[in-house]
Amino acid sequence: MPDPTVLQAVRFAGAHALAIYAALLLLVMLTAGLVARGLLPLRGPSAAAPEPLSPVALLLRFAAGFACLVGGAMLFATIAEELHTEPTLGQLDEAFIVAMIDHVPELALRAFYLITVVGNRETLITLGVVVTAALLVLRRRGLALGWALAMLGNGALNPTLKQVFERARPIHPTHWLTEDGFSFPSGHSSGAVIAMGMLAYLAVRLLPRRWHVPAWIAAAGLAFSIGASRVFLRVHFPSDVLAGFASGTAWLTISIASIELARWAKRRRRAPQVSGVELTR
Repeated sequence: MPDPTVLQAVRFAGAHALAIYAALLLLVMLTAGLVARGLLPLRGPSAAAPEPLSPVALLLRFAAGFACLVGGAMLFATIAEELHTEPTLGQLDEAFIVAMIDHVPELALRAFYLITVVGNRETLITLGVVVTAALLVLRRRGLALGWALAMLGNGALNPTLKQVFERARPIHPTHWLTEDGFSFPSGHSSGAVIAMGMLAYLAVRLLPRRWHVPAWIAAAGLAFSIGASRVFLRVHFPSDVLAGFASGTAWLTISIASIELARWAKRRRRAPQVSGVELTR
């Protein structure tokens, strides 16, 4: 049985879920903007062109990527272990959902439904195909492959995890929306993190510099909102969404790191050729 004080705090949070969502959304977007400003290159018209990075900048990028990967994996593992070994987290999830039911107006639920459609499987499949085709038209085959693998990888990973944990969905969904299948982790949440994060990465690679930080802010805000919509619509527990964010962040980090590693290796292969050309002049 959960501690009474903790249970009361969870019920209070459920009753004020909309205000908490607004505060967290602002915090997520602000954090994304600050991190993007700190990690993205400061000079040059576009990060798509090779840019020299100082040792400090390289170290910061490595540390940020490592923290995202390890942090996401650890958070997912912690939630999964708690759900498997103790009933407390599940009881707190249920208390939050029940406390929220009478405090979210119908208009807000309809708005969250529009947001959640962005993370639907059909939407992400369409987005994946369109972006892949656009990158191929632009002759960015490496980015097209990286984008496709990131999307397909999450599409295979999340259903596998659901089958492993087999957690039932909340029993109090909205009266006009129901979902089939298992609940843990949230596929909308992980899919939104992958899709929006990769779109922000593509913006950094392809668009002028003035769009880089806004792209990461928008991506973080939309991904967070899609995940939150699953809780407000009562088709996922809060821990499902947190686990989806965690697994999505880990896979996004792996995907971007793989693309950057391939990009770095390609530059290394070209460097001797460039030096040879210069020596013959």
